[in-house]
Amino acid sequence: MKQTYSDDIAHIREMMEKSSRFISLSGLSGIGAGITGLITGGIAYYMIKSETRTNELYYSDEVTLQLILLGMCSLLVALFFGCYFTIRKSKQLGLSIWTSTTKKILSQLALPLLTGGIFVLALLYYNLNGLVAGTTLIFYGLALLNSEKYTYSDIKFLGLFEVLLGCIALFWIGKGLLFWTFGFGVLHIVYGIILYKKYK
Repeated sequence: MKQTYSDDIAHIREMMEKSSRFISLSGLSGIGAGITGLITGGIAYYMIKSETRTNELYYSDEVTLQLILLGMCSLLVALFFGCYFTIRKSKQLGLSIWTSTTKKILSQLALPLLTGGIFVLALLYYNLNGLVAGTTLIFYGLALLNSEKYTYSDIKFLGLFEVLLGCIALFWIGKGLLFWTFGFGVLHIVYGIILYKKYK
């Protein structure tokens, strides 16, 4: 009888965990996003390298536009990987993808990301391109930290590393792309591998 009660409590705890946390997040999503980040960083490097400039804070309007378009394409590809592998894992677990928890995690991600996006637009408007990489890392990390309570707690470590990396990048003008590639590329791949092995 005692064992039955223990089993019931464990089952209730598991159901509560599933209802209050977004557990369909796949490690493969992180790996896909990381590979996308590495490829994007490589393309951006050659774009910047091909331009002659006297100040590391400034890029020409043409290169800036190309980098913005590249970033948008990279975001779309990363989102595709995220959605595809997350939906696939949800089906494997027999869980609904669109729940109240999903709405909560998206709302927690939205505010820091939108605020960061507006701040980045201001930096671009004043041609402070050298600060963009660090800023995107910081606000992305804050968004992850903000959403941690609704998904795997491991995501807070990725968020902390992203914020730390972004803060360092702000003081290494001219090396921002290197930090960006490491943060959105390497860290995502490492996090994805850990998540996949731990929760597959």
